[in-house]
Amino acid sequence: MVPEWKWDRVTMDFVSGLPLSSRKKDAIWVVVDRLTKSTHFILVRSDYSLDKLVELYISDIVRLHGVPLPIVSDRDPRFTLRFWKKLQDALGTKLHFNTAFHPQIDGQSEWIIQILEDMLRCCILEFEGTWEQYLRLIEFAYNNSFQSSIKKAPHEALYGRKCRKPLYWTEFSENKIHRVDLIKETK
Repeated sequence: MVPEWKWDRVTMDFVSGLPLSSRKKDAIWVVVDRLTKSTHFILVRSDYSLDKLVELYISDIVRLHGVPLPIVSDRDPRFTLRFWKKLQDALGTKLHFNTAFHPQIDGQSEWIIQILEDMLRCCILEFEGTWEQYLRLIEFAYNNSFQSSIKKAPHEALYGRKCRKPLYWTEFSENKIHRVDLIKETK
């Protein structure tokens, strides 16, 4: 079903098994808007309680986009608990589970997770450091990259205009740009 409005229908999944970061995180919660393809990558620990995940969901998704109607998720144990279903009922949303080993039901999340993993590998190999320190830049890069399915970048689809990016840093005065060295390397 094609969504009618931005952030009305979302998919979510986890990337787990990552090395423990300096902030003691070992997973990424991937939440995707099905219409604009815009994505949030949320740092989590694989042992977070459902209460903690709900708190993060409200602070990182509901706060910015409101409550989506249906949510498509894998059969992760965190989402099969009765409490999660009750929460969805209370929020007026519906949780749709896909079946194990059938990513075609929610290929969008699986595709974005593959892109995320590739981008993490590139950042760690090229710039060195931990995956955690590059996650926000990766989210920014993904949300501002052209998507053939919507014929524009997710940021543009969500906000109606292209995002201003610091890639052409020479057009601005250097003293006003944070981390000029990183921008120079990126260019």
